[in-house]
Amino acid sequence: MVTTIRPVGADAPRCRGCGGARPRRVADLGPQPASDAFPLPDAPGPDPRTPLELWACPDCALVQLGPVEPPPEETVRAVESATSREHARRVVDDVLADHPGLVGCTVREFCSHHGGSWLDALAGHGCLPAPEGRPADLVVDVHALAHEQDVAGALALLAAALAPQGLLVVEHHHLLPLVEQSQFDTVRHGHWSYLSLTAVDRLAGRHGLRVVRAVAEPVFGGSLRVVLAREASAHRPDGTVDEVLRRERAAGLHDGSGLERLGDQARASATGLHDLLVAERAAGRLVLGYGAPSKAAVLLGLAGVGPDLLGFTVDASPLKHGRSIAGVRVPVRPVADLVAARPDVVLVLTWDIADEVVGALEADGGWGARYVLPIPSVHERTPEVAR
Repeated sequence: MVTTIRPVGADAPRCRGCGGARPRRVADLGPQPASDAFPLPDAPGPDPRTPLELWACPDCALVQLGPVEPPPEETVRAVESATSREHARRVVDDVLADHPGLVGCTVREFCSHHGGSWLDALAGHGCLPAPEGRPADLVVDVHALAHEQDVAGALALLAAALAPQGLLVVEHHHLLPLVEQSQFDTVRHGHWSYLSLTAVDRLAGRHGLRVVRAVAEPVFGGSLRVVLAREASAHRPDGTVDEVLRRERAAGLHDGSGLERLGDQARASATGLHDLLVAERAAGRLVLGYGAPSKAAVLLGLAGVGPDLLGFTVDASPLKHGRSIAGVRVPVRPVADLVAARPDVVLVLTWDIADEVVGALEADGGWGARYVLPIPSVHERTPEVAR
C-alpha cells in the first residue's frame, strides 16, 4: 500500500490517525536498532540506534511510535510459517461462512510485506480480484495497517476501495494481548501503530465506516479480525464489538494508561532472560536459539544477550543465513545446524509459533532439549504441552 507520509516533528508529534496534537509518551524502550537490518556479523559497528517510544493519542486512542525518522528500507528476508498459511485458509472459511453472499465476490487485498496473503484461499471460493479502479465487494487488509506511517491516509484508501454494500476486513496484531502479556518485543521500528478496536472504532467514522464485528485470532501472539462496513450500508454491529471495547477499556487502552508499565515490565522480563542464560552457561549447558524474527533485536538488545550467551540462532529463511541479529550480532544459521549441535536448551525467539517449532524439532523424538520461551516472562514449554 502506498500512502502519503505525514512528517512528524520531534518536539510536537501529531497523531498518525486523527492528526491531533496531543499524543503523550506512555512507554520508552530506549534506543534500538532497525530490526529488519540483519547485518553481516563482521560488518563495521556499532549498529545505528533510534529511540523506540510509544505515544498514545487521547482523542482517537491510537498508540503509535514516537517522532522518529523511518529506518532505511531493508530486504524482506522472512518466510511464511505453516501456522500463517493455515490461518489464512481457516479465516477465509470463517469470513465466508459468516457472509455466504461474498462467495465468488470481487476482492481487493492490502497485504503486509511479511506475507500472510488470503488471496489463494479466497480464490478457492471463487473470489476474484476487482477490476482496476472498481470498488470491491470484499476488501482485506492483512497486517498491513500497522506498517503504515500515515494511518489516516491508509484508512482512506481502504474506504475508497470498498463497494457501497461491501465489507472491509482488517486483521492486525491486537494491542490488548500486547499489554496483558507484556509482548514488548512486538514494539519495533517499522511497526508504526499498535492497534486496538477502540482506536479503529474511533477512526472509522472519519472515513464513513463503522465496525460491525470483532473476532480474536491467535496468530502473532494475539490478533484481532475487525469487520467494517460503510455507515450507509445495511450492516449493523453485533455483540462482539461492545465486548472487545469493554475489555480494552478495563485494560486502560481507551486512554493509554494501560501501557504506562510496559517499559518496566519489558526490562524485568529482559533481565530474567539474561539471568537464565548466565545461569545455564555457568552450569555448562549449551543454549542456542530458534528463529530470527525482526522482534528478536529488541528482545536480545534489552536483555544484553550477545554471542557469549547465545552462540547462534537458526531460521528457516535462507536469506538470513550468514547474517546476524542487529544490535547484538548473534549469528543466524540454518536449522540443520541447531539439530546437529543438539543444545541442552533451545530459546524459541519465534515464540508466537512455539507449537509449530517444538513440534517440528520433536517430530523424530528430539534429543531431550528444554524449550524456553521469553514472553511474557521466561518460562519453559514442554513437548507434551506443545502438542
